[in-house]
Amino acid sequence: MDSESPPQMRILLLNPNSSEAMTRGMVQAAKSTPVSNSVEIHSMTASSRAPPSIDNSEDIQASTKVVLSELPAADAARNNWDAILVACFSVHTLVPELSNWFDGPVTGIFEASILTAMSLLRPGEQWGIVTTGKFWEKHLSDGVYEFLGVDAAGRSTKFAGVASSGLTAGDFHTVPPEEVKTKLSLATKGLLESGNIACVVMGCGGMAGLEDIIRSTAKDVYGEKRAGELYIVDGVKTGIMQLHQSINAAKTFK
Repeated sequence: MDSESPPQMRILLLNPNSSEAMTRGMVQAAKSTPVSNSVEIHSMTASSRAPPSIDNSEDIQASTKVVLSELPAADAARNNWDAILVACFSVHTLVPELSNWFDGPVTGIFEASILTAMSLLRPGEQWGIVTTGKFWEKHLSDGVYEFLGVDAAGRSTKFAGVASSGLTAGDFHTVPPEEVKTKLSLATKGLLESGNIACVVMGCGGMAGLEDIIRSTAKDVYGEKRAGELYIVDGVKTGIMQLHQSINAAKTFK
């Protein structure tokens, strides 16, 4: 590094499941943002005691328990990080838990994606989430309403909802690509036909790199021009960029 270059920000990408393959995919995504030259990505995968794929509330709680039990081993290293990204697309209990354990900014890819999607909309446009199993439809919808401070009964005119593909997070690395494409395309089509969708959020860390499937489906539904204007948000990428901003904001305004 040039002696006059600013020091790199160090962000821990924490995968609370035990899939090393998923971690590798997310690290690759994290290193492909406009701020990557100024960010050093550290990664951590939960041990084999954690679920290999987080697919329901029980998995969220189990992964939280495992990671919290392993944090003392990371205690000496936490001063080497400027921020932590919880790389699970859920209302994950590790986000508040780690906020109490760590002095710097902490966010999840779910929370970061909401803020980014909302910032990309023009008046009258909507955003929505394409995700894995049926469980996530209510879990993520309720999480969006809570995060935005909107009563679920009152709904949100900007949020179009959640469409599930029937896949699991682990499936993106194990099932045949054609099956992934078919199921993800069907879920995307359902979301795009539900409203004036201008932004699709990929609701799983394991979906990194699957933007082309969503874009291709959008061409079938919306046509070439409108599909080209569709925003497709990767939670890991936007999480890294938001933490980069948060670190700078803390230095600027404190």
